Amino acid sequence: MSDSPWTSEHIKWLVDTGERISTVDGKKVKVLELCHKKDEVVLSAWARHFRNHYCLDSEIDYWRRGYKYSPQEYLNTIKFPSPKDAPGPSIRSGDFGEVLVADYLEYLLGYWVPRTRYGDKTIRNESTKGSDIIGFHIVKDGKASLKDRLAIFEAKAQFSGNKAKARLQDAVDGSAKDIARKAESLNAIKQKLYGRNELDNAEKIERFQNEVDHPYKEVYGAVALFENPLFDGHLISLTNASSHPRSSDLALVVIKGDQMMDLVHELYRRAADEA
Repeated sequence: MSDSPWTSEHIKWLVDTGERISTVDGKKVKVLELCHKKDEVVLSAWARHFRNHYCLDSEIDYWRRGYKYSPQEYLNTIKFPSPKDAPGPSIRSGDFGEVLVADYLEYLLGYWVPRTRYGDKTIRNESTKGSDIIGFHIVKDGKASLKDRLAIFEAKAQFSGNKAKARLQDAVDGSAKDIARKAESLNAIKQKLYGRNELDNAEKIERFQNEVDHPYKEVYGAVALFENPLFDGHLISLTNASSHPRSSDLALVVIKGDQMMDLVHELYRRAADEA
């Protein structure tokens, strides 16, 4: 395995079904399926990738030292949302969904997505504030282009329950709030990159902090993730994005799959056990 903790291997399991659902306001929803398999090598690499969003492998020994915890104990006690105590399971599915959408943005759509969102969570059983997933596409480093793109995606998951919820509508409504939060979200990413001593990357964020002088294209996205039995095409077709201020720049996506909650728990288990 390479020294880099990051991997895109699992993204080959994310397949375009070809299905498109029309919404009440005439937008098209792309439907993807996560066809995950019991592949030890891929799952192991994915678990490592996932774990490093919460705590870098290169730093875990330093953080766990004062507690006298093993890496596994540190992750399960301090970092990872609880598998059983509410709201832990829903935080798990939410974090999983956001990381998977970040991978979709980076490995399938070609954006640079800094992984700064989960590392400094103070409370493990809480979701992180701010915009969910932010990606950057810079045509040429150091030179502003009108073709540079900033993507801000919102993800909402439902992997349990008996009745489908309007999670795509929830994601659309959440995305509308991302517009107002953009400046704060960009600042948060820049600060975290600076804190990691990634100064070159921190400076890349500056290109997107003044769109008056340096315009760029903004892309918004709303993604709903479902356990297959909770995927309801009719409910998804009732999604309405007409009140979204950037509706014409808004991509709608659904990701569905079998045994998604089992996969989420398995990924967290592996991430801790293999640390």
